Parts: sequence; C-alpha cells; structure tokens
Amino acid sequence: MQQRKGSRLVVFGWHNVEKTWYSDPRRGSGPRGLAQQLRLLRTFANVLPLESALADLTEGRPLPPRAVALTFDDGYRDNLTVAGPILRDLGLPATCFLVPGLLSRTAKPWWEELAHAVAHATVDEITWEQRRHPLRTIVERRAALSPLVQGLKDRDRTAREASVEKIVELLAPSRRFHTDEHFMDWNEALRLRDYMTIGSHSLHHAILSQEDDAAQTADLCSARAQLQERLEVEAPVLAYPNGSAADYASGTLKAAQRAGHSHAVTTRPGVNKATTPRFEVRRIMMNPERGAVELAKILRDAVTGDN
Repeated sequence: MQQRKGSRLVVFGWHNVEKTWYSDPRRGSGPRGLAQQLRLLRTFANVLPLESALADLTEGRPLPPRAVALTFDDGYRDNLTVAGPILRDLGLPATCFLVPGLLSRTAKPWWEELAHAVAHATVDEITWEQRRHPLRTIVERRAALSPLVQGLKDRDRTAREASVEKIVELLAPSRRFHTDEHFMDWNEALRLRDYMTIGSHSLHHAILSQEDDAAQTADLCSARAQLQERLEVEAPVLAYPNGSAADYASGTLKAAQRAGHSHAVTTRPGVNKATTPRFEVRRIMMNPERGAVELAKILRDAVTGDN
C-alpha cells in the first residue's frame, strides 16, 4: 500500500515521574506535570500503540495525522503506581522498557546508586581521576554528580561497576543504597502489563557500544528471553540504554536483530518516517516538569517541521 505523503510518527519518552536520588523535581510536580502532558496529547494528537505504529510506518501503511507513541524507560516503580493509572484513566497506550537485571536485583541502577552516595556522603570532598569534587553544600553535591556520571558512560559494564564501587567507597555514604527504593521487581512488572505493553531495555543497562559484539548479542537475547518467559510478553521493541548515537554501534544493530527485535528506539530527537531505519527510531525524551506548554511546542515543531 502506498504510504500517504507526510505520514510521520513522534515517539516521546519519559523515565521516572516522581523524585529519585538522581532526579529531583519539585515535590508533586512530576505526577501533575505528566498528567497535563498526557491530557494535551490525548486532545491534540493521535496516540497509537508503539509496536503497531512502527510496523505500519515501516510497511508503508498510512498513519493518522499527528501520530504519537508514548514510552517509559528503566522500570521505575512510579511507572506502575503513577503513570499507569493516569494512562488508564485517559485511555492511552504506552510501552515500558524493562531491564531484567534490575527486576531480578542482579544489576544496580548505577546512576541512582551514585546519586544516593553523593547525597549521603560523609566527607567534604573527593578527588576522582585528578578532579576535585567539593561536597560541603547541596549545590556542590549537585554540581559534582553530573561529571561523575558522565565520566562513567564511556566504560564497559565491568569497569563501570568497579568505578562506581570505588567512588561510593570514597564518598562513605551514611546509609546503603537499595534498588527497592525506586524500581519494580518481577511481581510489579506483571502488574504493569495492565497499563502498558513491555519492551526490552537490555539485560544489565550496559552502554552497549562499550561491549564487544558477542557480549551485546548475549545481553539482548537473554534480556528478551527473560521478559518473554517471566512476563509472557513478546517484547518486540528494544530501547538502547542511554540511547545517544555514541551508545550503540553497527554491532548493536546486528545484536538487536539476532535477539528477534522488530525495531529499536534511541534517544536521538527527531520525527520518524518510512525511511527511518528500523533499529534507529528517533525519540524525544521528556521530563514531567517540562510541562504541557513546552510539550505542545515540541509537538507543533515535530508535526510541522522537516526534520
């Protein structure tokens, strides 16, 4: 079937809704902001299930005007307790990309663990890789977190986990980090199916481009197999961890295909057309605090622009 000229798909993505150690929105602003954003999309866009929308786009079947799909990453518990009920009440479909290692507690959300350690540090400063990070005030602690996190993204999983362990030891936090604080387990993921379809976000949330090709294939195949077995879902779509152009490579695209995924989404902003590569789907990442006004501008630019 000939695709209607101008068919486009805008994919939006969110992570957590409420405050976490890594993300610190104003109290209450997350749920309120997300609800405002989703109500706006229900009113002014055609919100479609991600999986079928991508299939239609790829196969040249027409999409309605202002076609939009919604996604959530990582498996934060508030995706179940906050986002899910909002989506249900508004009658909107969405996809949540889950990490089996986080659900099983065999992997840690290292960015949250690091943020937790910085927030609870019992030292006034640390020096990491020849850079001094003062920690005397809340402002200094917030300023220290971003370079620490960014500096760990260019390492493979083993090296990153070792580095996080060393940094946490230097920070000497007053309390231990627990993944249970903010992330779903398998039982909660089963309940999430009442609100969203499920996709894969890799096995350990490693930056895939930093792993060798064999490790990437093993990771993605195992992640999808576990989601299929434990949650009885197909998980056809993959979301690359972090998802920028530097976070996946040609070997990652092949690994996604070997794992049986139909498509993969990135965090590279843009609008998807029939010519968009199946394993490099563009996605606009949002924050509930950005509010409905900013989302409306993004949607307008995406619908009317040439990107």
